Amino acid sequence: MEKAADFVKASRVKISIIPLIFIIFYEVSGGPFGVEDSVKAAGPLLALAGFLIFPLFWSVPEALVTAEMVTMFPENSGYVVWVSSALGPFWGFQLGFMKWIGGVVDNALYPVLFLDYLKSGIPALGGGLPRVAAVLALTIVLTYLNYRGLSIVGWAAVVIGIFSILPFVVMGFVSIPKMKPRRWLAGDIHTVDWSLYLNTLFWNLNYWDSISTLAGEVENPKKNLPKALLYAMILVVLAYFLPLLTGTGAIPLNGELWTDGYFSEVAKLIGGAWLSWWIQAAAAMANMGMFVAEMSADSFQLLGMAERGMLPEVFARRSRYGTPLVGILFSASGVLMLSWMSFQEIVAAENFLYCFGMALEFTAFVWLRIKAPFAPRPYKVPVGKVGAVLICVPPMVLMCIVLAFSTLKVFVVSVGCVGIGLVFQPLMKYIEKKGLLRFSVSSDLPDIHGAAPESEMLIGSFIGPRANR
Repeated sequence: MEKAADFVKASRVKISIIPLIFIIFYEVSGGPFGVEDSVKAAGPLLALAGFLIFPLFWSVPEALVTAEMVTMFPENSGYVVWVSSALGPFWGFQLGFMKWIGGVVDNALYPVLFLDYLKSGIPALGGGLPRVAAVLALTIVLTYLNYRGLSIVGWAAVVIGIFSILPFVVMGFVSIPKMKPRRWLAGDIHTVDWSLYLNTLFWNLNYWDSISTLAGEVENPKKNLPKALLYAMILVVLAYFLPLLTGTGAIPLNGELWTDGYFSEVAKLIGGAWLSWWIQAAAAMANMGMFVAEMSADSFQLLGMAERGMLPEVFARRSRYGTPLVGILFSASGVLMLSWMSFQEIVAAENFLYCFGMALEFTAFVWLRIKAPFAPRPYKVPVGKVGAVLICVPPMVLMCIVLAFSTLKVFVVSVGCVGIGLVFQPLMKYIEKKGLLRFSVSSDLPDIHGAAPESEMLIGSFIGPRANR
């Protein structure tokens, strides 16, 4: 058993910066598929402005906080260890639970989007048994891809990314003779569906922190992660803004038609059937990329939590490819259970849970700046304590606005998930105390004890005694 574990450890391939950029791209975006509702909700002007302005107040602060914290704690428990070190293991577990549920909810979107783009060419996929069978087959195939290894996922993300972005570049050039800039100014602020608009922006521009749960698998994470976050940020914003600019400027506006899957129709109107089919294929591939990237983050998060003794040891076991087999199976099961929900319901529920989680992360970021200012930070956001607080204010305000627009159904489902987490952590402690399942802290993790008196006070409280696996 020990030799097998050593073989798996030695054969693990670390992710280099190019695949890392595309994994972040797919954890956050994957291309403009799913942004169409912003035009339906608010018109071209606010849709275009939103994807330029919203990142400044939400994505940039989240990416900066992630870059600092992930270089401070470069391990697979990611944001869980940030919050645990600052606020204690109870809140670290709550964050991990909410993030995992939110990630699984997010991943349930991608089979839905995949089929929405294909159903115009294959009507049978619009509902019934063929749709159910397609969701099941897609989930199994992509789950197996995750099982085979993170390096495969990374380079697959690069290939899928190039294939998915290329047709929009072509569409941009083809649309130039048809472009009418005055169409970009259409919009009436009095008729805006603010709930749909904000949820669409929020969903398409969050999850920058997801890469933290893969930090232990990254080559030179203290150098490559901040750099990859910057390059991915530029790629994400361009991948949203330029297709929207092309689509809204080249064809007459019919807001009701702008919903998920509409870019294939836009491509048909601009370039013909061949471009429409290319966009559909790109959408299908992009959703595959988002699925595998999200599942990697979710499953490695469970592995990281198990390595910190927060979940049973079985979640920390790796396959012969170095992947967290149990975490992958749990994540895939959750996707299948949630795939019956509609696109808008999934987005709203995920955003609600995500807001709770990010509130804990921003709090931990500020608290560690105050209580452990001299703890090692290979990358540090170039602001002081007051600046750290101010960075977090705009996204916190935006989160409150998103929560205020939630429907009662989404509120009940999301609060129910939070309630389960509050019960689940004491249950894990009870199971550990009774010896029903084995829990232990991995001896492979860096010893953060005594790195600095401040960090020992904050971090040592949740690591506990080490135990070899």
